[in-house]
Amino acid sequence: MWLPVLGLILGIALGFSTEFKIPAEYSNYLSIAILAALDTLLGGIRAQLQNIYDELVFVSGFFFNILLAAALAFLGVHLGVDLYLVAIFAFGVRLFQNIAVIRRILISKWSDSRQKVKKVD
Repeated sequence: MWLPVLGLILGIALGFSTEFKIPAEYSNYLSIAILAALDTLLGGIRAQLQNIYDELVFVSGFFFNILLAAALAFLGVHLGVDLYLVAIFAFGVRLFQNIAVIRRILISKWSDSRQKVKKVD
């Protein structure tokens, strides 16, 4: 679980500490790359909470999602169709699903810990 959090912290620190600017024509690529990264991060947190986390699956999923989304955006640019919206929709749906599952797991664990405390008292 520490690897995704470490990567997020390093990415945020690098982003704020550099003067690197993304040209406007690459904004579609950047938006889907950020969504793919967030999707992978939340998927990793969800897998860790469900005790099914695997680093190989996490890393390969991260790069595969980014490559697929970038390929869709690239194809869309050359076809004149906004195909990057497909990736944004898919990642957006997955983000909300992962957040919902994480929320349910955390509420369940919190509820279980409260019941254990009541039994001890």
